[in-house]
Amino acid sequence: MHFRPDRGFDHGIPSEITPRAVYEGRRAWLQRLSAGALGAGLAGWAGREALAQAAAPKGAPLPGGKSAVVGANVMDAITPKALSTTYNNFYEFGTDKADPARNAHTLKTRPWTVVVEGAVAKPRTYGIDDLLKLAPMEERIYRLRCVEGWSMVVPWVGWSLAELIKQVEPTGNAKFVEFHTLADPKTMPFVGSRVLEWPYVEGLRLDEAMHPLTMLVFGLYGEVLPNQNGAPLRLAVPWKYGFKSGKSIVKIRFTEQQPKTAWLKAAPQEYGFYSNVNPKVDHPRWSQATERRLGEDGIFAKKRPTLMFNGYESQVGQLYAGLDLVKNY
Repeated sequence: MHFRPDRGFDHGIPSEITPRAVYEGRRAWLQRLSAGALGAGLAGWAGREALAQAAAPKGAPLPGGKSAVVGANVMDAITPKALSTTYNNFYEFGTDKADPARNAHTLKTRPWTVVVEGAVAKPRTYGIDDLLKLAPMEERIYRLRCVEGWSMVVPWVGWSLAELIKQVEPTGNAKFVEFHTLADPKTMPFVGSRVLEWPYVEGLRLDEAMHPLTMLVFGLYGEVLPNQNGAPLRLAVPWKYGFKSGKSIVKIRFTEQQPKTAWLKAAPQEYGFYSNVNPKVDHPRWSQATERRLGEDGIFAKKRPTLMFNGYESQVGQLYAGLDLVKNY
């Protein structure tokens, strides 16, 4: 079952929507990853590069319903993998869209730990293997909307961030969640540049972080997450602009005060804390009323209307009841 903003829920048999070999191959990969059964390959992370090299069909039709979250999947055509893995913003590796794919090979994703701290009853440091096995993997097809006016549709692999949050038990003082990206100038050549203050920090309200659509991601297109897309783990918050979804996360901190996020510190007049996709609130440099979907009619398609909350209004709109979405942009 899939949610489509213009038609509600569509029912379909996954093997009829997607070529059977593609569907079954992805499902087998998810099952092996969830069971920790990728063996020495994932355990030693040597298999990571091999998986990342595997070819995925370009412009593959929508994979079937493997997400346990109602309304997670969209019926939009998936952006070709070749575009979504080479057209990226990841300023630790450069400011050109092609820089991450060129430069991120220097990132070392093993060993990797994530510190969870702050206003929680059970702070903990997780190894990447702990996180890979913490909850069953799901493949969800989300829209990704950039504040610059372009968009993609990506099949992410991971699980709801709420699964991790429940384990560490936030206290009554926890109102917000900070996400810190790795800032290692030895492996991230643009860390130290004056583009932003490092490390890159993003944040959500606790209820936003707990929403089932908010996803901790370990893969895409049925493969392990490539370095340039935020390996070994990142966020996907589909109703917000893409810069809210932190990459290569090393720290998650629960706070009482609203986090001072990287772009909010760099340009507060341009980047608000909420950064919900809102066609009625323009960025000073880019209209948000329309967007271009990468992969349609070449690299850039004809402009299409931007959907409120990126098309997820029925799922997340209640989070902002009574909030002035112009003032709180």
